[in-house]
Amino acid sequence: MTRLSVEMLAADPVEPITSAGHAQLGIAVLAGIAVIVLLITKFKLHAFLALTIGSLALGAFAGAPLDKAITSFSAGLGSTVAGVGVLIALGAILGKLLADSGGADQIVDTILAKAGGRAMPWAMVLIASVIGLPLFFEVGIVLLIPVVLMVAKRGNYSLMRIGIPALAGLSVMHGLIPPHPGPLVAIDAVKANLGVTLALGILVAIPTVIIAGPLFSKYAARWVDVPAPEKMIPQRASEDLEKRPGFGVTLATVLLPVVLMLAKALVDIVIDDPAHMVQRVFDVIGSPLIALLAAVLVAIFTLGRAAGFTKDRISSTVEKSLAPIAGILLIVGAGGGFKQTLIDSGVGQMILDISEDWSIPALLLAWLIAVAIRLATGSATVATISAAGLVAPLAADMSTTHASLLVLAIGAGSLFFSHVNDAGFWLVKEYFGLSVGQTIKTWSVMETIISVVAGALVLLLSLVI
Repeated sequence: MTRLSVEMLAADPVEPITSAGHAQLGIAVLAGIAVIVLLITKFKLHAFLALTIGSLALGAFAGAPLDKAITSFSAGLGSTVAGVGVLIALGAILGKLLADSGGADQIVDTILAKAGGRAMPWAMVLIASVIGLPLFFEVGIVLLIPVVLMVAKRGNYSLMRIGIPALAGLSVMHGLIPPHPGPLVAIDAVKANLGVTLALGILVAIPTVIIAGPLFSKYAARWVDVPAPEKMIPQRASEDLEKRPGFGVTLATVLLPVVLMLAKALVDIVIDDPAHMVQRVFDVIGSPLIALLAAVLVAIFTLGRAAGFTKDRISSTVEKSLAPIAGILLIVGAGGGFKQTLIDSGVGQMILDISEDWSIPALLLAWLIAVAIRLATGSATVATISAAGLVAPLAADMSTTHASLLVLAIGAGSLFFSHVNDAGFWLVKEYFGLSVGQTIKTWSVMETIISVVAGALVLLLSLVI
């Protein structure tokens, strides 16, 4: 992707919206990000509005005419929503069917029935990672918290020994693995191959979640020893159902889009002939849109109908799944607008020049930028989108695998040290009944471990592939 491209929706490349020098552009970037941070943290403005205003502020500070800044922002917003909006919606539908049908509870209960004692933290990681594939982070937390609290209480386990592995599984999926919004947007921004990114993401995710989950939970349990709060144990979705789908069919449904996308990546590597019939077939069925759409259609029968849902109930479940993602879509879209404003202002080229002059590895630079924006804004998604826009030009001359590693470096950096400006921080604090200090010792440290370990693994992989 060149720095002047307006992706997907724009018919023709546009001229740079400003010819400002590096110094002015650097100040403009810092000012634009400062505006976003101030509006989100100080004035509690919704991230969609903050990103919109910050994008226009960036253009103004860079000396761009306002009409051109608006055009860049609008083009970026439209292209981002066009690229990932449908995928986010399909993922939300699949996640809602999984939760409401009792399929998620079936996975949880089956794995827990076969685990016990020292294996329980590992079982929680497995549960969270599987359920976290199609679910947004916040939904995954709400779904898994009852399980974490009940297991800790009934089995007399330390809450942190059980809770940290579950949170680690969800967080790693959220930051590194598509079809979560952050990775999808980064893939779109740097023009990475989704199947390769998914495969490498899983490769990075496995050791990362082991270190940040079961291994770190031993220390977290010593640092913070608190009982499971009784008042926070809500009713589980399947308690009102007469029946629920089986374990095998539920697991197969959840993993279907992942298998299809990985199969496409494998066929692309083995055959590598766009005209070959097999590759053309897998290019279709392994595309994110078709893979997720197929999973949703299958889930209607394997999850919805298996739980005894009527056609009206299934229709209602699908409808209810879409309302909560309106805010996510707007944030992702505005983030794409901010990204395009960065690119069209020439900031991407500036980052490219700096990386060459300072001899900073592109993957490390991407990780550092994502870390800085994460610390400032508190949002992993905003950090991923903004960092992807800044470093997108670095991917122009990269191989397929290194472009995917660039996405993973951004995702890893976006998870660094969650603190008081992150909604996830407060969600964990309240559900687990922790103090601010206890949340920092457990949740914040866990997020930092994920970020550092995943970032290090990405750098190591870049040396061997």
